[in-house]
Amino acid sequence: MELHVTRWKRYGHDRLYANLPDGTAVGWADVTTGDITVLRAERRDDVIAVLTRHLQNLTGPVPPDRAPEAQARPMPPPLTPADDLAVTPPGQSLRDLLDESSPELMERVVSRLLRRPSEWDSWRKGLAGERRVGAEVNRLERHGWRVLHSSFLANKVDVDHLLIGFGGVFSINTKHHHKRTVWVGDDSVRVDHGKPAPYARKSRAEAKRVARVLERYCDFPVPVDPVLVFVGVTELKVVATQLDVRVYQERQVSALAPLSGVLTADQVEQVYSVARHRQAWSQA
Repeated sequence: MELHVTRWKRYGHDRLYANLPDGTAVGWADVTTGDITVLRAERRDDVIAVLTRHLQNLTGPVPPDRAPEAQARPMPPPLTPADDLAVTPPGQSLRDLLDESSPELMERVVSRLLRRPSEWDSWRKGLAGERRVGAEVNRLERHGWRVLHSSFLANKVDVDHLLIGFGGVFSINTKHHHKRTVWVGDDSVRVDHGKPAPYARKSRAEAKRVARVLERYCDFPVPVDPVLVFVGVTELKVVATQLDVRVYQERQVSALAPLSGVLTADQVEQVYSVARHRQAWSQA
């Protein structure tokens, strides 16, 4: 069976994929280093032959010391109930902040009377938004997707929702702007024509960090796409020319359901087993 080779350049990587006719990846090569990773042992010889040939056409002969074997990857420690993010509900990180830092009742009343915004109110609104989006994302499980919520990166940065399935991995960032109009450009977002907010840029950076964590433990490339989901808005206008950040309102998340052709069933399970492990994210 003939293998088809495609080139993939993203997140600083430059790779050649060897794919079966149905699009399933059976191996890939790093164009920069010449390293070849075999994903299907039964196609090892075919993968090495076709990728070596394509590498030579691009970069010249592959040095003999570039072993084509898959490199050893670190493994997270055994999963314990305390480290299992699969049971974490949407908005858990904000719920923890509210429990730890909730102001006294009188302070909340005074702030509302003076119409003075507080960090607590921002967290409370964010929690409501994450719960609404979380409910929409959880519905995708019936389509075979794996879902995680509130995965912590380093420096107290958390991923609101993580979606893992045959269509790839999606890092979902929730923004709650009740009864506001939102304008989305390439690198900034304006709410009610206000000052630009770097939501799109931060979402791309978050997705890159997620990809680094997952690829540290997986022996295959893990594409992670950033997603911005706006909650409660009256109007959402997207004028961005870039295609690497998906933008939805909460009820539009279902558009991700039919996506496929990026990860195999085995790869989905491997990515999910890493992503659900709290300690894996400590390297982010």
